[in-house]
Amino acid sequence: MEIKGKKAVVVGGASGMARSSAEQLAAKGASVSILDLASSAGDEVAKSLGGSFFPVDVTDWEGAEQALAGAVEAMGGLHIAVNTAGGGIAKRTLTKEGPHPLQDFQKVIDLNLVATFNLNRLQASHMSKNEPEDGERGVIIDTASIAAFEGQIGQVAYTAAKAGIAGMTFTMARDLGSLGIRVLTIAPSLFSTGLTEGIPDEYADVLTKDAAFPKRMGRPEEYGRLAVAIVETPMLNGSTIRLDAGQRFAPK
Repeated sequence: MEIKGKKAVVVGGASGMARSSAEQLAAKGASVSILDLASSAGDEVAKSLGGSFFPVDVTDWEGAEQALAGAVEAMGGLHIAVNTAGGGIAKRTLTKEGPHPLQDFQKVIDLNLVATFNLNRLQASHMSKNEPEDGERGVIIDTASIAAFEGQIGQVAYTAAKAGIAGMTFTMARDLGSLGIRVLTIAPSLFSTGLTEGIPDEYADVLTKDAAFPKRMGRPEEYGRLAVAIVETPMLNGSTIRLDAGQRFAPK
């Protein structure tokens, strides 16, 4: 898909990998709307890109639908969606205090998996109204983690949520293929965003020692470059792409 002139929504776009994606899409000529928490720098980022900001808590299902609809109305359509909102907790399945609290597990599933699917189904609906360009109407990019494939001790909820995102990618691509809508997922390793941003180099070295190359944290712009490449390459569809420098998480 040619990016210039297209309309893009970036969920979580106020910072990190999503912000870099928004910036690179805008630099390629897309109109960009940022969806992120009201407490984020979303408004500032959107203004810097000449776009719009819509505050949202992705676990507010109706609120997310309204925010997305507002973004689509403001831009006059939707062709590209990048979804990165998520997070996790550190709890084992069973500890000395007892079993993993079910409510905590459910919250992580809601934040990552259910919220992503809710946005995807709505984004696809908006994209389906587009006039096709070489048969293509839209591109949806979701975010998992390499934890989906080799989660560490204490990541059982996060692993389940991210594995769910990876697992639904191919099926959703099949569901939407007749409409000309592609679906892909990026599964990053450790990136310099959020809680990991600014950690000491010596600690980062320990966390990335099992990577093949490069042995460092990922950079937000590397996620953004992959997102752009996905949009621009129609033959990419239905896959979960590891962005991990050849790293495999150790048990802990």
